[in-house]
Amino acid sequence: MEHIKLPHRHGEGRQTALIQEQLNQVDYFQTVAEVFRQLGDTTRIRIFWLLCHLEECVLNISAMLQMSSPAVSHHLRPLKNSGLIVCRREGKEVYYRAADTEQSRLLHQMIEQVMEITCPEREAVWKKSLEK
Repeated sequence: MEHIKLPHRHGEGRQTALIQEQLNQVDYFQTVAEVFRQLGDTTRIRIFWLLCHLEECVLNISAMLQMSSPAVSHHLRPLKNSGLIVCRREGKEVYYRAADTEQSRLLHQMIEQVMEITCPEREAVWKKSLEK
């Protein structure tokens, strides 16, 4: 790929060329956008966060979120297709959990940190509930 001459020179040199090379890898950014798109919905974030902590079936997830099973299944599908969650079948029951991948762990940490920053009282409630 040819180097694009920038309108203003600020002395960036080689680093600017390397960054420009990465910017040209649109497919990489598309992949990242797809992952973040999955978490662009409150319900999917809640489901993903839940499945980072527990392995559950659709009926239990539905009960915890106070939603219908079809609505939960609707949100599970794209999370599974994106590789953020996985499932296993035991008889007729299907159990879901967060995938054991670096991507899932990182997104879980990000959600937890954002929740801690934006909802400071959440940590106290969470710890208190675990003590019971």
